[in-house]
Amino acid sequence: MKICEIQNLLNATMLCGEENLEHEVYSACCSDMMSDVLAYVKDQGVLVTGLINPQVIRTASMMDMACVVFVRSKAPTDEMVDLAEKCGIVLMKSDMRAYEACGHLFAAGLRGNAGGTHG
Repeated sequence: MKICEIQNLLNATMLCGEENLEHEVYSACCSDMMSDVLAYVKDQGVLVTGLINPQVIRTASMMDMACVVFVRSKAPTDEMVDLAEKCGIVLMKSDMRAYEACGHLFAAGLRGNAGGTHG
C-alpha cells in the first residue's frame, strides 16, 4: 500500500515527507509504548501512535519505518518534525482514534508483521 493511500484512508494531514507519498509499505503496528515497538515489531512500514515524544521518531528510525501517523489529533513538536525530516520519515496526523485507524488500515489490506516477505 502506498503512503498516499494511508493518508486518504485515515483522512490524515501531512506534516512532512510529501516527497515519499508514493513509497510502498507492507505492514503496520500501533503502540504508545516504544519499548513494545522495539521488542516486538519486525519489518513494519507504518507506526500508528498517540504518543508525542521525540523518542517516537528515534524508534521509527531504528525500526526502518517509513511513516508515523499520530492519532487523536495529536500533533508532534517542531523538534519531532525536524528529526523526522532528517530521517526521511513521513509524518501525518489523523482525528481518528487508534482503534479506528488500525481498523481502516486492516480492512484495506495492510497487515501487522509481514515477517520479512513483501508482495
